[in-house]
Amino acid sequence: MEKLSKEQVLASSSGWVASLLNFLPGVGTGYLYQRRWLPYFITAGAVTAWFVVGVILQGDKEPSQTEQLIGIAGLFLISIITVVEANLAFKKAVKIASIIKDEIKPPKKKGWFK
Repeated sequence: MEKLSKEQVLASSSGWVASLLNFLPGVGTGYLYQRRWLPYFITAGAVTAWFVVGVILQGDKEPSQTEQLIGIAGLFLISIITVVEANLAFKKAVKIASIIKDEIKPPKKKGWFK
């Protein structure tokens, strides 16, 4: 049994499921579904950094409604970027996997009963 390439594994996943998982929780869970670890950790780090910067800038005071909207907008922006990136990576992997599939020809059967 041959080992699947990264592109074949990514192409076998569903692009819309990965995009939906990246959008709704907003922390890159679609990358886990696609088995793409580095983009997941980058996204989780960006979300964590966004929270940390918000807490540091807020200090001990209660956040205003504008500050709350800025925080939510930042998380929304991160999730939109990950949705687009996951969908583009899926489409690229499907294209590469179809090229690989076309290049691999099944071996000719040898024997009396073909």
